[in-house]
Amino acid sequence: MDRRLTREALRLLDAHEPFVRATVVRTAGSVPGKRGASMLVRADGSAVGTVGGAALEERVKALAREALGRRAGDLVHFDLQAWRTGGLPSLCGGSVDVALEYVPARPNLLLWGGGHVAHAIATLLPSLEYDYSVADDRAEWVARERFPDADRREVVAPRELWRRFEPGTFTHLYVLGYDAEKDQAVLEEAVSSFPGYVGLIASRSKRLHLWDRLRRAGVSEENLARIHAPIGLAIGAESPAEIAVSVVAEVIAGLHATARPEERAQAASPAIGPVAAPARRPRAKGS
Repeated sequence: MDRRLTREALRLLDAHEPFVRATVVRTAGSVPGKRGASMLVRADGSAVGTVGGAALEERVKALAREALGRRAGDLVHFDLQAWRTGGLPSLCGGSVDVALEYVPARPNLLLWGGGHVAHAIATLLPSLEYDYSVADDRAEWVARERFPDADRREVVAPRELWRRFEPGTFTHLYVLGYDAEKDQAVLEEAVSSFPGYVGLIASRSKRLHLWDRLRRAGVSEENLARIHAPIGLAIGAESPAEIAVSVVAEVIAGLHATARPEERAQAASPAIGPVAAPARRPRAKGS
């Protein structure tokens, strides 16, 4: 990959945008794109680089867009021989194999509430190269020494959260607050303005009470169904450290889920997968 493609790949990773890298991995005969020729295809269908141009390139772009939709890569063979059945409209005469590598959006978590669970989650993220920011209305709970690797640490009132942060820059929101009324305020706006995964740490009692209050505040059933509560994979987690492991494992599961329906149903992140209704089975416990 040349430096221009490397820079663009790094930019897309830092911007938490998925893309497909298409690379010519095998050639035979006369072909326009030699082995190693690469192209990046972005989520909006635009591209940088080349795998050879003409009909081959347009076909690769189309397949890359399909790969983005499936969230899965592929290896595709092309005959550049217009006279052959299934061949591209080309007279080059050779053939190429192109690898389509799906690169998912790197997770970027926003943690509302800087308590013990948030701290435990944040401790696990740097080694995975996942980004995160943390917000709380208590300054001492978002101090630099508590979250040294956070992109941002903001002291903000719950109703002001989305004035301070841009919703579209995050893939996950975890509501881990210490006050149910403040959690409700964050959730009321999140379910209508935040496009990614919305998770709430909550016991069954807290969840039922919050759902009732959110309904009375005018939140629709469709938006309520966007809230994942409890959070994390069902591993029997109880301590903050165990809950953090279950939460981060759920993020990883969503990141690597494929297009198969049974796997999508288990995916954790609607920012990079489907939105699911809140699970009713026990998971991580919360207040």
